[in-house]
Amino acid sequence: MNSKKIGFLLALPPSHSSAETVRGLARAALDAGHDVYLYLIDEGVKNIHTEHYRGLAQAGARVFACAYGCQQHQVPTATIDPKMSLCGLVVLSGIIDACDPFLSFT
Repeated sequence: MNSKKIGFLLALPPSHSSAETVRGLARAALDAGHDVYLYLIDEGVKNIHTEHYRGLAQAGARVFACAYGCQQHQVPTATIDPKMSLCGLVVLSGIIDACDPFLSFT
């Protein structure tokens, strides 16, 4: 089986049920051998310090967080997992172009 590049956009906080949905879908895609790209934006950046999202990064998902969103929502960035990246929207554009499917949870 050929691996696919699967992308996710999450703009919702850890308390929203979609944060759990994205985590489960991303984990299932990783388990199936696919490349997973996850971009956290808006309140989604609040997931960057959760155990679940750190676990996805440790398992091989490429996790990106909007640096501006972290600033706007007072999410500390000095202690993010080294396997996660802070970036801007140009990275999101590249993920959208590279992934099929790309799923948005806003």
